[in-house]
Amino acid sequence: MTATLRSAAHIAALEGLIIVSCSRRKLVSSRPVPALDLYQGALTPHLREHLPIGYRSRVRIVSAEHGLLHADEPIESYDHKLCVPAEAERLRARVTPRLAVDLSSLALRHVLVVLDPMYMAAVASLFDYAPPLGLTVMPHAGDWIGAAAVLARWGWVR
Repeated sequence: MTATLRSAAHIAALEGLIIVSCSRRKLVSSRPVPALDLYQGALTPHLREHLPIGYRSRVRIVSAEHGLLHADEPIESYDHKLCVPAEAERLRARVTPRLAVDLSSLALRHVLVVLDPMYMAAVASLFDYAPPLGLTVMPHAGDWIGAAAVLARWGWVR
């Protein structure tokens, strides 16, 4: 099921934000790598392949270990999955301040959120901004078909 609180037509990079989850599968590396390059599952491979390089800055990744990451934020590999609601609540406390910085942008018009329910709890503060902020919420972290349809409407996919 997809919930859209406001429809989004073609939008400029600063007007949109994509929030996706981390993944269990990660790049094997002995050094820190950009978060979008580290994760090898869920939507991240599709975003690397289809999102123009100038839009990477508009991707945020919810990490059970690190909180809210920017796509190019360097991190090391780890093994931590969000498993219980209490942990999601603790993660929310770490995610909310960083998310508030993104959501306070006057240019931002729409956010695409593609997260499993446990990770969705960590970004619950999003709903405090809608409306006027448009939200498209997809409750399955691997829903590339749905995400690609939204990003195509935005004019963001190649």
